[in-house]
Amino acid sequence: MKLLFVCHRFPFPPTQGGNIRSFNMIRHLAQQASVTVASVVHSQAEAEAGSGIEPYCDNYKAFVVPEWRAWLQMILRVPSLTPSSLGYFASAQLQDFIAEEVRTGQYDMAFVHCSSVAPYVAGFHDLPKLLDFADMDSAKWALYAQARRFPLSLVYGLEAWKLRRLEASLAAAFDLSTCTTAAELETLDELGTAPATGWFPNGVDTEFFQPTAEAWDPDLICFTGRMDYFPNQQGVGWFAREVLPLIQAQRPAARFTAVGAAPPPAVQKLAELPGVTVTGTVPDVRPFTQRAAASVAPLFLARGVQNKVLEAMSMGVPVVSSLPAARGVDAVPGEHLLTAQGPAEFAQAVLSLMTDPARREQLARAGRERVLSHHTWPRAMQVMDELLAKQFPGQWSQQSATDLASAFV
Repeated sequence: MKLLFVCHRFPFPPTQGGNIRSFNMIRHLAQQASVTVASVVHSQAEAEAGSGIEPYCDNYKAFVVPEWRAWLQMILRVPSLTPSSLGYFASAQLQDFIAEEVRTGQYDMAFVHCSSVAPYVAGFHDLPKLLDFADMDSAKWALYAQARRFPLSLVYGLEAWKLRRLEASLAAAFDLSTCTTAAELETLDELGTAPATGWFPNGVDTEFFQPTAEAWDPDLICFTGRMDYFPNQQGVGWFAREVLPLIQAQRPAARFTAVGAAPPPAVQKLAELPGVTVTGTVPDVRPFTQRAAASVAPLFLARGVQNKVLEAMSMGVPVVSSLPAARGVDAVPGEHLLTAQGPAEFAQAVLSLMTDPARREQLARAGRERVLSHHTWPRAMQVMDELLAKQFPGQWSQQSATDLASAFV
């Protein structure tokens, strides 16, 4: 079997939410097929780092679209009916490469990860196709529109409208459309255009993200995530200003560490608050999380799976999450993680872990076990294969799906 895999973020190194899922899909598919990977990168350094994908596929192409050009292409699309998001990943070279590969490559199937690059493949009607939307981007931009002031609210609202139109047409053009969560699947099914839909979860590298024997600090709270992402900026700002003072009123030594690359000035300024540390880029986020009494996910514009939540749970660190962030995790609130709304409720949930070691240990153990049973990559890929076997019975057998999943264990 020969597969073409097109993704919006180059899938190596798999260090960010935008490419961890695609990398694991590619690694899995390569167990039974010849896989060609095609994507864009935004610098020569990124292209060179991407060469690490070579052991996981038979062929790959990374076309450089400089950052300045990507942003310009986005801006030029604002007054058009085309979503601006597509401009960031627009490449004539990538388009020509895909067209030539489909014309001459004798591919059995095409996989596309994320709608931003799906138009490159949508027009090939004789090629079986899967589109993994992952998150429904139109819903994400609609949330941004509600959270921002004019004129950004108008820009984001327009982008949400354009993306929803595009998502509807793309879903109709692909044989199977998938998402990361049941909630995202509901949004996809509301479009009413997809021939077949389903969802399979994100996984976690449970060997890499595992508990440590080192002691944890009952006064330490952590957050991990890239700080150039608006929902993360909003979340850490809210927690540092609204929640942490309530915790410190009962536990004066309480400290909050915000761990993540590229913090803008507004996030850096949070370090001026008592007990707050903003690290910026760190070589390894695990020690920061593993030392904490709790990992928090105070996100209110969350869509899809929050890898930061899964990674903390996998490390045996209890999570206190907002309701939107928790919806992306296949876990039971109160049993595998805690959820809270509002500063007072959030503060009390965190304090319950800081002050009760037995409760913390119970939740830590339950969270780790839930990840092992529901959010490993072998499990996620098995679910994907079940969807493929149902939609493409002549090309994807249920037996091969089971065998492939066991190969990862």
